[in-house]
Amino acid sequence: MDGGRHGEEHTPHRTPLVAVLAANSISTAGTSLTLIGVPWFVLETTGSAGKAGVVAFCATLPIVVAALVGGPVIDRLGRRRVAVASDAVCAAAVAAVPLLHHAGALHFWMLCALMAVNGLAHTPGNTARYVLVPDLAEHAGTTLARAASLFDAVSRGARMVGAALAGVLIAVVGAETVLLLDAATFALSALLVAGGVRGIRAAEPRKAAAPVSLRTYRAELREGYAYLLGNRLLLAVVAMVMFMNGTDQGWNAVLLPVHAEGELGGATDLGLLTALFGAGGLTGALLYGAVGHRFSRRTVFAVCVVLCGAPRFAVAALTGTTLPLAVTMALGGVAGGMLNPILTTVTYERVPEELRSRVSGALTAGCELAMPVGGLAAGLLVEGMGATGALLAMGGVYFLATLSPLVFPAWRGMGSPEPSVSSSEPCRPGPAPAARTPRSPVS
Repeated sequence: MDGGRHGEEHTPHRTPLVAVLAANSISTAGTSLTLIGVPWFVLETTGSAGKAGVVAFCATLPIVVAALVGGPVIDRLGRRRVAVASDAVCAAAVAAVPLLHHAGALHFWMLCALMAVNGLAHTPGNTARYVLVPDLAEHAGTTLARAASLFDAVSRGARMVGAALAGVLIAVVGAETVLLLDAATFALSALLVAGGVRGIRAAEPRKAAAPVSLRTYRAELREGYAYLLGNRLLLAVVAMVMFMNGTDQGWNAVLLPVHAEGELGGATDLGLLTALFGAGGLTGALLYGAVGHRFSRRTVFAVCVVLCGAPRFAVAALTGTTLPLAVTMALGGVAGGMLNPILTTVTYERVPEELRSRVSGALTAGCELAMPVGGLAAGLLVEGMGATGALLAMGGVYFLATLSPLVFPAWRGMGSPEPSVSSSEPCRPGPAPAARTPRSPVS
């Protein structure tokens, strides 16, 4: 790996890793504010689940586009620069929504466009921070598995805090103020990365890269996709997580807000449920980091992936009270929290350092390919067959997708490390154990 080499590895320095972990947690907390604030803002101002689905589509389609083509750009511009610029653009786009609304100048198409800009800029920043973790772990003198678990744990903790705050703040001060607070978190994240990741070679532009041209760009982009297509396990991960993320987007952007508004206690319950899921995820990530190495990766993953998603769709469809869904989401969060440390470690072990940005971009694109359709489909299903039918339909898709590790042979490769082959020094995988994505593929 580049960062932490040539003498630095003998004097561990944790500041860059801490800065990235802090920046990612703050950005994730802000994203949780948007995750709840924007759908609620749309429902309050339009009263239409269909329009909430359209906004979700506009917000997530650019995420896929950015992931499809962004890997080589991250390497060219430098991971630090991309992370800082990404957060700065997101801060401006999110802040513009309440400011324009306050001025009476916000039209629906403007909201869709601003959320599209936010989605387009957000993914490269997430990817840039994510692919820095192995280098920063070595720089800090810690194991890859521990750093991966920390990355996911702090992200989940931030998501939990952000969701709880969002529910309370929407009820107290309104969705507009919540979006302004989200913009501030993006700005703070940009400052942390700008100041905390200086001097890390892996964070800077690739000096040895070939001159910029469309041909070299296509070649670099093709390398990432070729590597992904040639690895059956990573390809199986992408196929399954694509369906999971698509239905999760429908849940987060449309189904849960509609259910909270119609059957539960409104924005406060929405924030509480999302926070409980995040709290469970944090517990699961920490639990896996502590004892996960004692068990088979594939067994843990296969059990937890079935438990993490589909049950909440069924419980929401069949009950109209908060308590059963709260318990289900907390337990589902624990199961979900064990997934990303496994996937992150497997990805770091199998992808060479010099291809990490490109392969991570390809992974993000594949994993998030169905997200635009998921949000739009959820809105249309609610309009066409009601909230209960939409919950059961999308929950069924989720359940079928999560049977994949039990059915397809490619998942057998998850059980043991397979160190990546690099043209330079290979990445050093940590011990076997150890999470918008790309970040981690599973939300």
